[in-house]
Amino acid sequence: MSTTLQERPRTEADASDLSRQLSNAQQQLVQSERLASIGQLAAGVAHEINNPVGYIFSNIGTLERYIADLFRMLSAYEAAEAQLAGTPTGREVAELRESIELSYLKEDIPNLMAETLEGVRRVRKIVQDLKDFSRVDARQDWEWSNLHQGLDSTLNIVNNELKYKADVVREYGQLPEVQCLASELNQVFMNLLVNAAHAIEKARGTIVIRTGTQDDAEQGPQVWVEISDDGCGIPAEQLQRIFDPFFTTKPVGKGTGLGLSLSYGIVQKHHGRIEVSSQPGQGTRFRVTLPVRQAGEALS
Repeated sequence: MSTTLQERPRTEADASDLSRQLSNAQQQLVQSERLASIGQLAAGVAHEINNPVGYIFSNIGTLERYIADLFRMLSAYEAAEAQLAGTPTGREVAELRESIELSYLKEDIPNLMAETLEGVRRVRKIVQDLKDFSRVDARQDWEWSNLHQGLDSTLNIVNNELKYKADVVREYGQLPEVQCLASELNQVFMNLLVNAAHAIEKARGTIVIRTGTQDDAEQGPQVWVEISDDGCGIPAEQLQRIFDPFFTTKPVGKGTGLGLSLSYGIVQKHHGRIEVSSQPGQGTRFRVTLPVRQAGEALS
């Protein structure tokens, strides 16, 4: 009697394949939840911060005009002060001018206003970077995106993780726009940048971001992004496992072991590849290679 597909005994290969499918499904679920959370966070931040920042920005502009008017009026009073010389009122005005250090205030107030305005501009830029990072104002569709813009936005988002650990060197090549899920690729860049910072154990290290293009016989034009560090490196026996879900070399509580596995899944979804080379004590380099244009079935 012939054995049907349903009746065929399960083999070790079947079990391995099922385990791999379950693992992939789990990765996709965690990835989707995580990206959704980031999108919700960005939307909330944009809504809660943009409005007050907007009227602060507007009020500062109005204050600058008011202060300019007051300074003109003050100059008129100073011109009239000479006519009060030798009078009790004149002495009182002179003493008040000295006590409040009027000359210093006239110099410092414009500087303070300029610094305040620059601070508000930086807050607006951070909020915009967060929106760009998560694409909260766009649907989760395949779109043509500028990877350098995504890298720059992501660098601003993880700035606190990097600024005390490393100098970031950008060696950008000429890249075309890439058909991709931009927010998901930004998640990959974030994971690689944060991992690079965590790998640096000396007082201060260097993280280098390089980009470029190449041609592939099957996929056609491709782009690549390299993120390298001069940190502690990864031992050879661990290098084969770094993309496994829940595998981490970080201390308990410092890492979930999901970052690189999620990144691997995202790059696979883009029909790309992620490669790593590392030398203990010398550093690690990750390279993400992506096709410029996705095949038709990838977009469904």
